[in-house]
Amino acid sequence: MKTLIILFISFLFSFYCFAQPSERRLSREEYIQQFKNEAIKEMILNKIPASITLAQAVLESGDGNSPLAKYANNHFGIKCHSGWKGETFIQDDDTKNECFRKYYSVYDSYKDHSQFLMTRSWYLPLFDLKLTDYKAWAYGLKKSGYATHPRYAEMLIEIIEKYELHQFDKITEMPILATVDQKVIQVKEEEAKSRDIVSDYKHVHTIDFSKNNIKFIVAKQGDTYTSIAEEEMMGLWQIMKYNDFDRFYKLKDGDVVYLQPKRNKTYQDFHTVQEGETMHFISQKYGIKLRKLYKRNNLKQGDKIAAGQRISLNKTIAEQ
Repeated sequence: MKTLIILFISFLFSFYCFAQPSERRLSREEYIQQFKNEAIKEMILNKIPASITLAQAVLESGDGNSPLAKYANNHFGIKCHSGWKGETFIQDDDTKNECFRKYYSVYDSYKDHSQFLMTRSWYLPLFDLKLTDYKAWAYGLKKSGYATHPRYAEMLIEIIEKYELHQFDKITEMPILATVDQKVIQVKEEEAKSRDIVSDYKHVHTIDFSKNNIKFIVAKQGDTYTSIAEEEMMGLWQIMKYNDFDRFYKLKDGDVVYLQPKRNKTYQDFHTVQEGETMHFISQKYGIKLRKLYKRNNLKQGDKIAAGQRISLNKTIAEQ
């Protein structure tokens, strides 16, 4: 009888081992094929090279096999940081029990990666680079402090060139996302509708050209950078860059939001500063690029101006 029991337990153990194989790891080639469309879509919407996004995801997620990627859909290792309101995933990293962002879908991770770069001022110079210049993007990310590894830029470049990811940077047609993620997104939208969740930002904005002949709208209460970008079918990076917005600034009712780049010159030569005005305010008022204003008035970014001060709009002070 004892022998039969031992044999039965051995059989159960063997059956369990064969019936519950360990989950197969994705190869790098499989990861690239599975998630290339997410990277391409973000490139078309937000002007971040698909090759760079994919190479970063490959490195940060271990080809999608890391616990953070598997259990939190976090493919870029983005930590919670202040202001994160979503779900979280705790794991050891530089220190013990660090907080990482947890996403509803993999594509949510890709979208948040784009917003992470676009809403931090130290990354904004990258968006002046060509989409096809992946080497400049790689070194720019390293210089901006995205990662501490001394060879981070070289590692990205090696992945891009070995797997020819730069071919994706030339694509201009919007791809269809993987079926699984598409279903997740659809379900998420349907759930929101079933709970009568109405987006506060779905206003009908009036398009105006009265400021320096540049297309703009006036923000309403509840508008955000993201909501306006979605409503106008633009990339978030465009809204941020065209308006010289700081990621910490919250839109107010009545703020001018340009939908096209501001110009180098405007219809008036000078502006006399009123109490409480800033260089950014003047830039938005006349539809002139902020960096041009600083340069023409021999000021550095962040310099304060005083009431009564005369600001030159079209020429540098030395030329007058």
